[in-house]
Amino acid sequence: MNILMIEDNESVSEMMQMFFLNEGWEATFKYDGKAGLEAFLEDPGHWDMITLDLNLPEMDGMAVAREVRKVSKTVPIIMLTARDSESDQVIGLEMGADDYVTKPFSPLTLIARMKALHRRSELTEKEIQPQSHGENDEVKTEHLRINTKTREAYLDGAQIPDLTPKEFDLLYTMAKKPRQVFTREQLLELVWDYQYFGDERTIDAHIKKLRQKIEKAGPQVIQTVWGVGYKFDDAADKK
Repeated sequence: MNILMIEDNESVSEMMQMFFLNEGWEATFKYDGKAGLEAFLEDPGHWDMITLDLNLPEMDGMAVAREVRKVSKTVPIIMLTARDSESDQVIGLEMGADDYVTKPFSPLTLIARMKALHRRSELTEKEIQPQSHGENDEVKTEHLRINTKTREAYLDGAQIPDLTPKEFDLLYTMAKKPRQVFTREQLLELVWDYQYFGDERTIDAHIKKLRQKIEKAGPQVIQTVWGVGYKFDDAADKK
């Protein structure tokens, strides 16, 4: 992979450089948000992954992520943050990050998260390509229609707006099996491909943003099963 790491702590960058080299990855390091964004914009298609610190000089990580997403909807972004509040995590995801890792972190954990996110992004790219035919292009339930080629979702004919890649994958995964209850661990494995390194709060943050977008199109179809996880059920809200 070609990694762009935007991180103002040089010791963190130097530490990760050793791990990236061990994986055979090429890494470019930038130490403020403005320089990092400029490096991305020079050749957006070059980068396979961006790791992005939240607190950066010149331009903070939120602003960088927002500008990156104006150019690329699919390049994976992992946000690194010393903050551990749900609001910071949700805002980071809203700005376009696919995942977050809270500092201090284990380098091996970050590497595992990057590998999993990269695998999922490669699968997503294959799904976008026009390879499927007929009914395989769509998932239909009583009130929801998902087009896997265009990666668009419609609730009673109204498009659910501005779905990020991970929000789409979450909705698609659950809608394929209506009323099946998914634990957070299952969703981490199915959508992020995380088995041992995942943070369950990633699921909660993405579900929160997904629900907000669903409500712009129609009734809520993502249900919480307390003490277990989440399920898709578009019949319950229509009774």
